[in-house]
Amino acid sequence: MYASSQSANSNPPSTGIVYAKLNTSKGVIDVELYQSKAPQTVTNFVNLAKSGFYNNLVWHRIATDFVIQTGDPNTIAGDRSTWGQGGSSQTIPLEIDDSLHNYAGYLAMARKGDLNSATSQFYINLIDNTSLDGRYAVFGKVVSGMDIARTIGNLPVDTPPDGQPLDPVPRLISVTISNTP
Repeated sequence: MYASSQSANSNPPSTGIVYAKLNTSKGVIDVELYQSKAPQTVTNFVNLAKSGFYNNLVWHRIATDFVIQTGDPNTIAGDRSTWGQGGSSQTIPLEIDDSLHNYAGYLAMARKGDLNSATSQFYINLIDNTSLDGRYAVFGKVVSGMDIARTIGNLPVDTPPDGQPLDPVPRLISVTISNTP
């Protein structure tokens, strides 16, 4: 089922780039993940993806000309009022690499107030958001499918600018991990 020959519980390679295919209800977004620059963040993301954690989650935060965000398991069956509050049981520390920035197309981990509270929620920057640098772990970049991310970012929401999508809600159907693009 996985494009990688690694078992679902193994860690990705300790150096280099790992690739992920984000299969969404609007199309495919291909990303590269920077294992050597954010090892704990990428390992957490890869392990969650391989376990099926990200399957059928809603892009629950859509902020036109800012970010789109997913990774909350509450969006599968939870009340909309809880969307954005859930995550996985594993927290990861904030990993900052000075060469990675919240530029358009880059992925970063969302978190709560504590700098070390990231779990499973992540976002894709739709514009350059360098004001977020140093506060959120950037760990990857869209290499194709940015038009799909922008399409999701332009969907109607209930309360702009950071609203939840109106029906039909855009979904992250699955994430496939591989060692090659």
